[in-house]
Amino acid sequence: MASVIVTGSSRGIGRGVALRFARDGYDVAVNYVQSADAAGALVDTIETDVETDAEAIAVQADVGDPEDAERLVDETIDAFGDVTHVVNNAGIDQHVYTEDLSPKDFDRVMDTNVNGAFNVTKFALPYLREAAESGADPSVTNVSSILAHTGAPIECHYAASKAGILGLTKSHAKDFAPEIRVNAVAPGHVETDMTADRSEEERAEEMAGIPLERFGQPEDIAQAVAYLRDATWVTGETLNVNGGELVR
Repeated sequence: MASVIVTGSSRGIGRGVALRFARDGYDVAVNYVQSADAAGALVDTIETDVETDAEAIAVQADVGDPEDAERLVDETIDAFGDVTHVVNNAGIDQHVYTEDLSPKDFDRVMDTNVNGAFNVTKFALPYLREAAESGADPSVTNVSSILAHTGAPIECHYAASKAGILGLTKSHAKDFAPEIRVNAVAPGHVETDMTADRSEEERAEEMAGIPLERFGQPEDIAQAVAYLRDATWVTGETLNVNGGELVR
């Protein structure tokens, strides 16, 4: 059976993506840093509630640390015997004005959001190539953000990291073709734990810019990731999933 590593998948978008892959019959490596209980609950859901033969493991790893990222890949191989897809979703955010932003915090966001995607892809690459040789259609999908296109006040490091993901995506698509496809999704405003602290005023302002007049859900992003996984003639692309926000 094919398998997927979904980084940062104990909650939010990553959880939605992990569930979608499991429901489509893929074994899933659920990655987390601190949310052990949530990761364990997701593994239980995949193995008991999902109506497929999918299996799941939970792997604690800080993907910004190369040794942890390599261990995440190794434990996936030990459990499932292959890696056919990678979804680099792990990300952290922080609302700080530039004049108050420390270089350490800037680096911390970059380490998780950009270096993490690079690290996991690098260590998974030999196994993705093996999958291609066996006739599979392996892929990497990186989770960026609408802020990669628009920039953002009080979170320049987050926006910069998500723009970096787009450059990484295009470069890896060229590096790994034709064996491995690499694409990105750029979500708009999605309701997750990361956005739960928005005030009603902030939510109303954000909603005013969305033509489809609703916030996204993790399942909306999971659907886009599943499309890119199965889109056999698509690589190096960014799929904007934002309710039409960029076109208004």
